Amino acid sequence: MSDTGRYEKAATLLRIALDMQGLRLGVSLADIQTRYTDTPLSRSTAERLRNAIGDIFGDRMVRANPGETPFRWRLQRGTLGGLADLTTAELAALGTGVALMRRDGIGPQADLAGAAISKLHGLAREEARLALEVDLELLARAEGIAVRQGPRPQIDPAIVADLRQAILTCRQIRITYTYRVSGKRGWDTLRPLGFLYGARHYLVAERNDQGTWVKRNYALSNIHEVEVMPDTFQADESFSLQAYADRSFGVFQEEPFDVAWRFSPRAAADARAYHFHPTQTIEDRADGSLIVRFRAGVAQEMAWHLNTWGAAVEVLEPADFWDRVARLEQPYGEG
Repeated sequence: MSDTGRYEKAATLLRIALDMQGLRLGVSLADIQTRYTDTPLSRSTAERLRNAIGDIFGDRMVRANPGETPFRWRLQRGTLGGLADLTTAELAALGTGVALMRRDGIGPQADLAGAAISKLHGLAREEARLALEVDLELLARAEGIAVRQGPRPQIDPAIVADLRQAILTCRQIRITYTYRVSGKRGWDTLRPLGFLYGARHYLVAERNDQGTWVKRNYALSNIHEVEVMPDTFQADESFSLQAYADRSFGVFQEEPFDVAWRFSPRAAADARAYHFHPTQTIEDRADGSLIVRFRAGVAQEMAWHLNTWGAAVEVLEPADFWDRVARLEQPYGEG
């Protein structure tokens, strides 16, 4: 999981815990599935988040509606007052997560996480809050992250808000979009499924292609208008956004294939420090070289990364890899 992903999960847990204490009726699994993240969560993920809060607060997490269904949970009054004992380093780490989100153009989530941090400060005792503010200022000077310079996509927060609403309510959308290959602007009617974050941020959605709904990725920076339509669709409970992302080396999609890269002895140490893909295995060779194997697509995105290694890497599998790249006209699975 990326640094941004870890901080988003921490912020999600904080928001759930705050509602468990602040809402008289407590929080249900259905609430956790739909209320706290960009895309609806599976029931098993919601259960893991609820259980994590139970692990933290123990018997202070109780049933809010004994004898009734659906089950709802709350935190006993005063439970979160103990959060004043959070360390400066822990709060600073959350602040770093917010800065990383802002740096990478994920503004709406950064605002939500920042609001959660502010609530934590407000829950602290007066004397503890003053001490934390002084320590945090000093720590920020020493460990603050600079905003990375260079090209970054410009994304309209209002568009992200409309897309999030459509995802949570399973409503179709109509977008105005500039297609990267042709450069032309047009309309598309879609079923929005979720977001993929990286160097560029994408909407994952389904488009009707001759009667079949096909998944495509749409760069958020290329979406100019969003109309949330009254038409609803049935969410596919078997679809996993993470599993969808794991099929590829980057964000685009094609049928996965077996990959083997050999890094030279001089580059082996650097390559060993990289996490190329969740399915990767590594093999140390007697000559000091390193072979990395995994299964994924897309050849074009792999080629972009391999070019940064120059002559230090050799593609062993598939044998026709560079021929595949030469035949590609555009990334697979992009809207």
